[in-house]
Amino acid sequence: MHLNIEIKARCHHPASVRNYLLQHRAVYKGLDEQTDTYFLVPHGRLKLRQGNIENNLIWYQRNNQEGPKSSSFKLLPVNDGNEMLQLLGAALGIKVIVKKSREIYYIENVKFHLDTIEGLGSFVEIEAGDILAPLSAAALDAQCRYYMQELEIAEADLLKMSYSDMLLTHDEG
Repeated sequence: MHLNIEIKARCHHPASVRNYLLQHRAVYKGLDEQTDTYFLVPHGRLKLRQGNIENNLIWYQRNNQEGPKSSSFKLLPVNDGNEMLQLLGAALGIKVIVKKSREIYYIENVKFHLDTIEGLGSFVEIEAGDILAPLSAAALDAQCRYYMQELEIAEADLLKMSYSDMLLTHDEG
C-alpha cells in the first residue's frame, strides 16, 4: 500500500503553473491523453487508466474533503487495457468514464498534473507520495502545502470531490 497527500484545484492560470514547474527544473514526462474508467465496487474506488504514458489498474481510498487529503492506493500496471476493460466492465459494471488531457511533471517525489477534463475545465493536482521516497504522512503533507503556496493555489479553488464525482453530479444536475 502506498500513500499520497494530494490536492486538486481549479486552475485559472495553467501557463504560470507550467512556467513555475519548468523554472524549478521539474521533469516533464509528457502529455497523456487518458481515459479513466471507474467500476462499481463495494469499497474504495477502482479505475482503469488507459493513456499513452500511464496504463494502470488503480484501487484507492480517499475521503472527499477540503484541502490536502490522504489517499491509500495500490497500482497494477496493465498491458492490455481493452481486455481488462471488457473483463471488469462485464464483472463489475461501469460507474463513470473520465476523459482528460494531462501534462505530467515531477519534482523529486512530488507529481504535478495540469489537467483538462472533458465537460469540467482546467485543473491542477499536486501529489506528494511515498512511492518514490520513504517519507512520513506529515512530511508529505508539508510538501503538498509548500507547493500549494508556491503555485498560489487559492483555498476557494480547492476541490472536495474527484473528477468522477464531479461528472456524476454534473450529469445529475
